[in-house]
Amino acid sequence: MDRSKLPLIAQFLFVFALVFAVQSYLRDAATVEEIPYSAFRKALSQGETTDLVVSGDEIRGAWRTPRDGATGFRTRRVDEALAAELDAAGAVYRGAPDVSWLALLLSWVAPAAIFVGLWWLVLRRMGGAGGMGGGLMSVGRSRAKVYVEKAVKVTFADVAGVDEAKQELQELVEFLRAPEAHASLGARAPKGVLLLGPPGTGKTLLARAVAGEAGCPFFSISGSEFVEMFVGVGAARVRDLFEQARAKAPAIIFIDELDALGRARGAGPAFGGHDEREQTLNQLLTELDGFDASAGVVLLAATNRPEILDPALLRAGRFDRQVLIDRPDRPGREAILRVHLKKVVIAPEVDPAALAALTPGFTGADLANLVNEAALLATRRRAEAVEMADFTRAVERIVAGLEKRSRLMNPREREIVAVHETGHALVAQSLPGVDRVHKISIIPRGVGALGYTIQRPTEDRWLMTAEELERKIMVLMGGRAAEELVFDHRSTGAADDLAKATDIARAMAARYAMEADLGPVAWETDAPNLLGLPGERPGRPPVSQAQAERIDAAVTAILARTYARTRALLEDRRADLDRVSAALLAHETLEADALRDLLAEGAAGRGPGARPEADPAAPPPPAPPPAAQEG
Repeated sequence: MDRSKLPLIAQFLFVFALVFAVQSYLRDAATVEEIPYSAFRKALSQGETTDLVVSGDEIRGAWRTPRDGATGFRTRRVDEALAAELDAAGAVYRGAPDVSWLALLLSWVAPAAIFVGLWWLVLRRMGGAGGMGGGLMSVGRSRAKVYVEKAVKVTFADVAGVDEAKQELQELVEFLRAPEAHASLGARAPKGVLLLGPPGTGKTLLARAVAGEAGCPFFSISGSEFVEMFVGVGAARVRDLFEQARAKAPAIIFIDELDALGRARGAGPAFGGHDEREQTLNQLLTELDGFDASAGVVLLAATNRPEILDPALLRAGRFDRQVLIDRPDRPGREAILRVHLKKVVIAPEVDPAALAALTPGFTGADLANLVNEAALLATRRRAEAVEMADFTRAVERIVAGLEKRSRLMNPREREIVAVHETGHALVAQSLPGVDRVHKISIIPRGVGALGYTIQRPTEDRWLMTAEELERKIMVLMGGRAAEELVFDHRSTGAADDLAKATDIARAMAARYAMEADLGPVAWETDAPNLLGLPGERPGRPPVSQAQAERIDAAVTAILARTYARTRALLEDRRADLDRVSAALLAHETLEADALRDLLAEGAAGRGPGARPEADPAAPPPPAPPPAAQEG
């Protein structure tokens, strides 16, 4: 074993034990003499010994009068019968140990070696001598995973749907490949690039692609791995990370989930007078200030919560460039699907463009999961290729949840659910500018959904008018209105629909100023979330009690008039409501074509003067005056 690899404490313990053993041996050799057994018997008969200690094969004792500086003695025992014969013959004799000197040596060395070995193993675990970071003795080491040039196999060809972001990062790749080309005109590469975007949009994948294209070492670490319970550990790890990167330049440092490390200082409680996280952030700011851009080290970071980052972290000279990686649009989703479809065996009829139209709002991670779910469904039915039906079922599984065919409903509940879902579908098919119905079903899915209606968007939308928002509310109200029209009751099945409709109506009145009576004032504002992620509560500026009552009255008025319009539409198409709900009860699921055929039969039965189903491509009609909408 190479002693240079032993921890310092283990070496000290080994030396201490060795010195103690040598001192004990020398002390015994100076004060205790070894005598023959015959001399011991003679001294014993003359009364010259005392303090005798008898063991299995050895006798120890002390001289009553010291002899030549020796105060004690030891001797090896001999069989007493044999000793008597030898005494009679006047012979000098001594005993010998039953074990060899090697066994005696091992009896002393082996326990000491085991003890030292155990200490070395414990300290190795604590100090992380054989691993990356990890432990009490090396808490200040960076835990970044280092990928060498050949280990990063991701390139820009593996990233799709974020063409603008790839163009922004292409400059970093060119700088890392040829830094002298940029320095010729006095330009420098950005010190840091911050990747912003919702979860699952490909921020980490894009950072790895930059490293794969540049062909340089890639240091990857999460922001949460910097902060520990020990004071000063995070700052030490930041220093160690940048030192390692400079030593292997050109290199890329990638910090994922930067918000765990770079949260604005003073935003949370700091116990004990200072915050360890703030010390870590201060060290990161210091490293960025002392960052030499010509050294060939580039810092990439990713977050989905840029609004909580410290302003000092975002200023020019630290993170010089911010790249937004948003949810892909329809062409972007198609490009992403083409990348993932290369990894599975698909049938010829699978159309990536049609799949992209079915998945509005899906991120890159969602689309990868969609392809995997479809492949699993095809494998489950022993198919040779993944078909379009597998992708459709996978979309339903992701959006609506897993089918619960074991959840049995009584006939009355099934009838109510069928009428409820038919109400949604019929209103959606009757209004212009509303997403077309793709499928309706009364098969329970997910946690609490007893049925579902899937609408298929015709295009990506980035803004909506007041009339379009009211039509969304009407589609949500269709289930409750249908139940009340057919059964003359109100059930709990519309709870989620009412909550969504109320949120839209409140946004129309308080955030978008779409009610003339309230004036062009935003009485509620969005929470400070730059990416528009869900789960944030809207901020409400201070308003008077009277104004709050006016807002509530406006919300109620929006919901009341849209509900009245929804009920009137369903009353006008009561025959279609009964026909479609009966078919849904019989088949449990109706696809878009079957629904369209049923509505076409109803239109033919109503005669030439019947109102046809709304054309999704037709422009929406002008909104009626407010007085007419109240009815």
